[in-house]
Amino acid sequence: MGSPPKMTIPTQLVLRAFLDDPTREMYGLEICAAAGLASGTIHPILARFEGIGWLESRFEEIDPRKAARPRRRYYRLTADGIELARPALERAHTKAARLTGLRSRLAGGAA
Repeated sequence: MGSPPKMTIPTQLVLRAFLDDPTREMYGLEICAAAGLASGTIHPILARFEGIGWLESRFEEIDPRKAARPRRRYYRLTADGIELARPALERAHTKAARLTGLRSRLAGGAA
């Protein structure tokens, strides 16, 4: 288990997206939509979380030719991730209302 990640605003938005339903699996575009961030922003964060044991991932079992799309990689919080993410967010001292407002502005700007 690595050290906790730096709690940047994008990192906090990704964690909050997972903590909205901690046992739910999500793939990249779902995480982007939930966090209000671009793919290029979330994937390094997901890799850091996986590296420290807060997330686990799996590729879906489909035939990409039959599905006419690439396989999706699904992520979900580990038990340690669920336990450690909440206090890490609390220590970040960023108010939930500010993050919610930022997420709304980012989602509105992407349209």
